Amino acid sequence: MSRLIVISNRVSVPKAAGAAGAQGGLAVALNSALREHRGIWFGWSGQETEEFNGHLNMQRIDDVTTATIDLEPQDIDEYYNGYANRTLWPLFHYRIDLTEYDRNFGEGYERVNARFADSVLPLIEPDDLVWVHDYHLLPLGSMLRQKGVKNRIGLFLHTPWPPARLLVSLPFHERLVGSMLEYDVIGFQTEEWLGSFLHYVEKEMGLSVNKDGTIDYDGRRIVARAFPIGIDYEEFVEGAESAEALEAYEHLKASVRGRKVMIGVDRLDYSKGLGERFESFGRFLGDYTDLASKVVLLQIAPPSRGDVASYQQIREDLERKTGHINGAHADVAFVPIRYVNRGYPRRQLAGFYRAADIGLVTPLRDGMNLVAKEYVAAQNPEYPGVLVLSQFAGAALQLTDALLVNPHSIEDVSEAIKRALDMPLAERRSRHEKLLASVRDEDVVFWRDEFVKALFGEGTSGTSPQKEVA
Repeated sequence: MSRLIVISNRVSVPKAAGAAGAQGGLAVALNSALREHRGIWFGWSGQETEEFNGHLNMQRIDDVTTATIDLEPQDIDEYYNGYANRTLWPLFHYRIDLTEYDRNFGEGYERVNARFADSVLPLIEPDDLVWVHDYHLLPLGSMLRQKGVKNRIGLFLHTPWPPARLLVSLPFHERLVGSMLEYDVIGFQTEEWLGSFLHYVEKEMGLSVNKDGTIDYDGRRIVARAFPIGIDYEEFVEGAESAEALEAYEHLKASVRGRKVMIGVDRLDYSKGLGERFESFGRFLGDYTDLASKVVLLQIAPPSRGDVASYQQIREDLERKTGHINGAHADVAFVPIRYVNRGYPRRQLAGFYRAADIGLVTPLRDGMNLVAKEYVAAQNPEYPGVLVLSQFAGAALQLTDALLVNPHSIEDVSEAIKRALDMPLAERRSRHEKLLASVRDEDVVFWRDEFVKALFGEGTSGTSPQKEVA
């Protein structure tokens, strides 16, 4: 049996059986695949070193082997904080106004990808399948090819892929996309992101896309397909029924004293539309004064990428908006926005989700957004809450029975909140039943198995997506 080599920017080290804490659904699914295929998970340790020496830190827990390297401070600044998070991340989320083009960033990005290639190369055996993850490592497949690796190599992009008219603003965009065509399988979250990629390949590179969505390039056939990621449904539902979840549920319910609860759970990131979400809630409080004291918004937003100036700015902006809205609408016994800058274990989150009458998931642009799926999975099917979901989240293409909104329109979101609060129980149950079927049937295991089958060369015909209009 072929082994599976997973490569990502960071590695989720599996917890030993019985260890405390919980891993995310993606880590659980990949660790399961690695155990099944006797695999290795390789990436950056998250630690700094004074001088890069390629030393591998190897661990083996529950039949999963991890291999990590440390990076120099300059590597972290240019590759991770720089090109990955100040160039590619904003560009891929359509924020060209925040995209920084710095030649040193690009050089650091290629240098670290080369270091990944050098370090993982001795671990790859002739029959191994190699699965690379996300925007941090787009050229890695090409660098492995240059070192003689002939294995089947796949790439999965967890973020959106921008339209060609935005991508061409990136210096050396042709070289970046050309390097991606060294993969055998390129996976995207949705047909929209896939269509944008194929449109670029045709328009900017002059290549032909076959009817089955494959691309012929340099004597090879590349499979490009959408593989929508899901949650670990069974694990999450089990967690939602745990004692920890029940305690979190009861604690939140008791604290709001009979009021309705809306919940948002997002990394502190400008792509999540948190400022617009707060403004929409403020509009709701002003437009529906009879309901203003009866609804609480719990926004959980753990900080991220604190070394990047734009992330510092969004935190300051949200704190200012929270103060303004609470100052205008609070009284001595009620504060409309509970804004929390910390994370919670998954089981506690499941309890919070279940206690919430509305799940408010309104990113401005998102590759998928698993919070929407977690909210659906956590609901009591007899008395479910309502999912309000951005039409610009990848999940909106699957979760069509949510209340889909334009997150840029504060009126649209405000009206959706009112509609969700007024929705009859029969309609809530009907919508939830359809949403739950999608979340249950297309979970993270289904996603993983579909990609691995494509990497093996099985079932890769696919369908040709609707192409983006330039």
